[in-house]
Amino acid sequence: MSAVLGTYNRRDISFSKGKGCYLYATNGDKYLDFVSGIAVNSLGHCHDHLVQTIQKQSEQLWHVSNAFIIPEQERLAQRLVDHTFADYAVFMNSGAEATEASIKIARKYFYEIGKPEKNRIITFTGAFHGRTLASLFAANNPEHVKGFGPKVDGFDQVPFADHDALKKAINENTAAIMVETILGEGGIRVLPNECLAGLRKLCDEQDILLILDEVQCGVGRTGKFFAFEWAGIEPDIVPIAKGIGGGFPIGVCLVNKKVSIGMKPGTHGSTFGGNPLAMSIGNAVLDIILEKGFLEKVQEIGSYFEEQLKKLQKQYSNIITDVRGKGLLRGIQIKGDSVKFLDQLFKNKMLGVKASDNVIRLLPPLIVTKKEIDEAITIIEKTIKEF
Repeated sequence: MSAVLGTYNRRDISFSKGKGCYLYATNGDKYLDFVSGIAVNSLGHCHDHLVQTIQKQSEQLWHVSNAFIIPEQERLAQRLVDHTFADYAVFMNSGAEATEASIKIARKYFYEIGKPEKNRIITFTGAFHGRTLASLFAANNPEHVKGFGPKVDGFDQVPFADHDALKKAINENTAAIMVETILGEGGIRVLPNECLAGLRKLCDEQDILLILDEVQCGVGRTGKFFAFEWAGIEPDIVPIAKGIGGGFPIGVCLVNKKVSIGMKPGTHGSTFGGNPLAMSIGNAVLDIILEKGFLEKVQEIGSYFEEQLKKLQKQYSNIITDVRGKGLLRGIQIKGDSVKFLDQLFKNKMLGVKASDNVIRLLPPLIVTKKEIDEAITIIEKTIKEF
């Protein structure tokens, strides 16, 4: 019996090594990894540049705390500001922590400008914002919040894509609207560009903030640094994590100058967040993702992946009912038991991950090639025939 608390349903397998898009089990079996640690291993396993960076930094300095200036942190913050909408970055260790910071920053902004009553945030059904108490109740998934009462107040949830309900939910206490640009756990549901533009316009008209959660869909996964860039808008606050660390725990909350005014010394902090080791790895990830042509390549491979998945959908419409997503954040909706489909996919030596709405999430590393996409399509087709 394991001494690890049983909060996960794990497959009876462990891995001893990984390289690129592949994982190798302790029994020697090789798997095509289209989970990427759930969109975390953005550059695949053991990317040479990340390995060299962590080796070098590990011999210099790991941790000093935020009581001191951390040059690696200053550099990563400046690079994120230079390449995004943001004016400031605050560092943590996870997406949930970045979400918590987003909530705090939004509330503190209105308190600071003399409107403390504006402290509620509108969220959407099907969302996932993390596992802390506030982020759990922000998403308010009945299965996730069961047994964790009393309810953390401050959130008003409306049905996803219900514009009338959204407008009715806004009142004098509304501080912000918070939504994932692409719902990940919620079934790979993409907010159309016109809806994102509409949200920005609505927030401007109502004097409220726009928080776009890009923990899963950000940092190049859609072929732009942020998924909201496809809509040509700028949010006020964006929590990110997962891909920015390439496998190392990093969370970041990005904010514009306007909403930053309330965040003074003592209002937020993290013991481990922004440590030299993590920041060096974050900078190494940016070295690759910001290379000329890298994101264009993600767009190209992402479009190719979509084309091949839609060919499968057309050929096997009795099994695949929908193909969703953008770039290298893809989902196929399955007619039948998605867990059984994933089990068969696993037997065929490919890794995928479940999402709601009977969707199989497919999240290859951003370095995936057409050859590896073709391999994935072959395995998916084999799985369909056996399903």
